[in-house]
Amino acid sequence: MKITVEQDARSLGVAAGKAAAALIAKAIREKGRANIILGTGASQFETLKQLTASPNIDWHKVVMFHLDEYIGLPATHPASFRKYLRERFLDQVPVLKEYFFIDGNADPVEECERLGYLIAARPIDVALAGIGENGHLAFNDPPADFETTQPYVVAQLDEACRRQQMGEGWFMTIDEVPATAISMSVHQLMRSKQIICSVPDLRKANAVKNCFEQPISNLYPASILRRHPDCAFFLDVHSASLLSGEVSSYR
Repeated sequence: MKITVEQDARSLGVAAGKAAAALIAKAIREKGRANIILGTGASQFETLKQLTASPNIDWHKVVMFHLDEYIGLPATHPASFRKYLRERFLDQVPVLKEYFFIDGNADPVEECERLGYLIAARPIDVALAGIGENGHLAFNDPPADFETTQPYVVAQLDEACRRQQMGEGWFMTIDEVPATAISMSVHQLMRSKQIICSVPDLRKANAVKNCFEQPISNLYPASILRRHPDCAFFLDVHSASLLSGEVSSYR
């Protein structure tokens, strides 16, 4: 586990984006391709901006999956993560080898099965993710399911999660926030060879503290990342502000 603390969200994103770009380029050199997972949400703005500006990635050799999508939300909705990734990623890079969106308008069970089949054949080299205000990974809200081995699951979104989506400006009211989503499971995310976890902003400080200082538990879903053999956390001084010890003590 590696932890880097930057001054603000922008410098955090630059550092995380450069680290991700280096890992993706390395996978391409070693294997001839790279399979990646991209997270979404406000925490990934600067990281994706830096990643897409990298001049050292042959994007034609990259396959992309994404973490989660609301059920029943059209791809044209401002909060759709398909729209998010198309605008902030796909439109910014040359054509990828392949990319696989989660179709939130398909039958959820069938869509989980489809995605599970696809990702099983494409082991993930690098995953970019964040931590929710409630400590969730993807849309695996507490108490998260640490046991399922299904790659994708239908997730029920708790109130804290839904309020975060409203607070970030994706929805006008909490009633507009969908109550369900298709989410990559914790087990599948943890199968990634390397994980870059970007967590800026003061509103994430309590979740960061729980991630590092509480026992590894499904009540604190992000705490499971401490068991990953190669996870790099990128924080800023605000998200790290509630940690009780020096950052070096958590490494």
